Amino acid sequence: MVAFEPVPIIDVEGFGTLSAPKICEELKIQSQNDREKLQLAKERVYLKGFYEGVLIVGEFKGKKVQDIKKQIQKLLVDRGEAAVYMEPEKLVVSRSGDQCVVALCDQWFLDYGNAEWKAQATQALANLNTYHDESRKNFEATLDWLHEHACSRSYGLGTKLPWDPQYLIESLSDSTIYMAYYTVAHLLHGGSFDGSGTSPLGIEPEEMTPEVWDYLFCQTATVPKSTIAVDKLKKMRREFEYWYAVDLRVSGKDLIPNHLTYYLYNHCAIWPNDPKKWPQAIRANGHLLLNSEKMSKSTGNFLTLSDALEKFSADGMRFALADAGDTIEDANFVEAMADAGILRLYAFLEWVREMMDTDVALRTGEQNDICDQIFINEMNLLTKQTDEFYEKMLYKEALRTGFYEFQAARDKYRELCVVGMHRDLVLQFIEWQALMLSPICPHLSEHIWTEIGKSGLIVNAKWPTAGPVDMVPIKVSSYLMNTAHEFRLKLKNYLTPPKAKKGAAPVEKPTLAIILVAKLYPQWQQVILGTMKTIYEENKNQFPDNRVFSEKFKDHADLKKYVKKVMPFVAGVKERVAAEGASAMRTSLDFNELDVLKQFADYLVNTLDMENIEIKPTDEAGEGMNVEDIVPGQPFIVFRREPSVTVQFVNPIPMSGLFQCDVPIMEGDSVVKIAKRLKRTERGIKDINRVQLWRYDDIVLGPRKMVLFNKPTDAKTQIPSNACFSIDVKANQAFVTADSKRVELGAQVIYLVV
Repeated sequence: MVAFEPVPIIDVEGFGTLSAPKICEELKIQSQNDREKLQLAKERVYLKGFYEGVLIVGEFKGKKVQDIKKQIQKLLVDRGEAAVYMEPEKLVVSRSGDQCVVALCDQWFLDYGNAEWKAQATQALANLNTYHDESRKNFEATLDWLHEHACSRSYGLGTKLPWDPQYLIESLSDSTIYMAYYTVAHLLHGGSFDGSGTSPLGIEPEEMTPEVWDYLFCQTATVPKSTIAVDKLKKMRREFEYWYAVDLRVSGKDLIPNHLTYYLYNHCAIWPNDPKKWPQAIRANGHLLLNSEKMSKSTGNFLTLSDALEKFSADGMRFALADAGDTIEDANFVEAMADAGILRLYAFLEWVREMMDTDVALRTGEQNDICDQIFINEMNLLTKQTDEFYEKMLYKEALRTGFYEFQAARDKYRELCVVGMHRDLVLQFIEWQALMLSPICPHLSEHIWTEIGKSGLIVNAKWPTAGPVDMVPIKVSSYLMNTAHEFRLKLKNYLTPPKAKKGAAPVEKPTLAIILVAKLYPQWQQVILGTMKTIYEENKNQFPDNRVFSEKFKDHADLKKYVKKVMPFVAGVKERVAAEGASAMRTSLDFNELDVLKQFADYLVNTLDMENIEIKPTDEAGEGMNVEDIVPGQPFIVFRREPSVTVQFVNPIPMSGLFQCDVPIMEGDSVVKIAKRLKRTERGIKDINRVQLWRYDDIVLGPRKMVLFNKPTDAKTQIPSNACFSIDVKANQAFVTADSKRVELGAQVIYLVV
């Protein structure tokens, strides 16, 4: 190689006037054997040089490379100093395994780089619904680089090029406005797909001349000379004008850089002055993976449609495909998820049958319980969201809100509703669930429709009419679920201390939880929240750097005592805002936090598996409790183990499905509290108001005698509902006080469900 000094001709920002030496030095390229680094260097220099490079010599000095590349090319060719040749962008191998080269032959090109035409295509894209930003970006990128494109070929199947019949229109450039034909096909074919039918208007193929097509597709306003009657021509034109443009085109994402972009261009070319005829929406989808891998017969990772239907059923297949993904990213059909989906559908069907059983205890009457209001508003919200997702053809999202979250709302309602679910709301849930699931699982939905006694077919039924959404009950629900989750985590940490000594006794399970609730933020925190909210809004709903807050608060009079706590509190607020939005900076909630926790005390007892829960405001906290860091929306919980005496509760009724169980009795317990504990232990009890407690008159001999099945309460006294229980832990005795009379309870108590 002959040594020479490089001649600078282009100045590239970041690389200077000698890009090659600069990039070789930067990537530490030693020789031509560093192939990977050289390839990377080439890509970076070529890309940056084209878009950012500025010529520093010659008649085009001072101009960007991308603006004058074509002019320089033409100048060099005209001078005879350059020749045009073409090569593939990368290695192309034919099916026979041979390396391909570009053949120099006559070819027709479409000039997609024409400024006026490209401007129209850009306008068409601006008005187009692409459903996903990624699709729009791909279209924009294609419009940016697309210029001339070969539109013909000399062999194969296809339409002959009108002005040069020796060529065919290549497939990607062809068939870009064929949808226009659909608007009149029924008048030409008579419902026959293969062309064997006769035209209902009596029109022969030979009569459909180019002049007729121009008239039908609004290219000319004058009725052409034709053997077709004028009224028939006008009828076909009316059909076209009524149905066109195309409301939606669905295709693969790989066609965006070619066929779908030509589709936009050609609509602009045929109807340049009528944007209403341009495409309204294009929905591009990704490819389908099977079990997170590309489908391939060679690897055995493939599934035919018939095999899938046999394995998963039609509805199971549709459910799994909807759940696989519907964005421009590749969808992933996972067989394990398909199996799980089928089980969920089956579980829903069985639950519907159970609810339609007349023996199921469901509440009736007014729907004014807080649990009812939460369930009603969550159903309304999820129904509206599902409707929006279906409109946008986001089936995975529609399945998320219209099935998974809808079912979760039902499960939460069932768990929170201590007094039982409301019959009307349960029936409404089943009906709405069937309707929202019907586009994806039509067969199951039709079956459920008949199970609940509906007439007609569900496909003809109207979409659920969701009422107004009150967000306060939904916020209550969200607060309750998040709080319960935090409490469970704290209970887990309480039971598993991080540094337990080897051989130390395990922590005993607590029986009492004390929850402390703050009504207001401390004054210093209110100051910070107010300031942060103002700055957040002034900064277009964004937080500035922490240094801004540090400067703002460092000399504030109300914060001097809390200097070390200020910035950690600021960091915590920013985290909550990122998760919850600007509402996290409010100094009060939309509901009474204390009342909500008291209303759902039974739920908290169940979810934490406590025997008792006490809920107090922070100003009623006992001595030794640090309440300074407790703020609204973040209650504090303390666990304790309270003394108790265990008593055996026995149900003497044969074949009742109810068994004996051990229940702890604590100081100050009531009959209602005991009944609730019984219900948690004995799942066969559905309504605590139907539970009766009976003590033995003789606490020593009574439990030893055989109970008479027809007289289970003989020699026993019912414990009244206003009775109060007490205990003597040292003597391991429980007592009950009623009507000012205190008696020992004994080791065994009878319970009945009436």
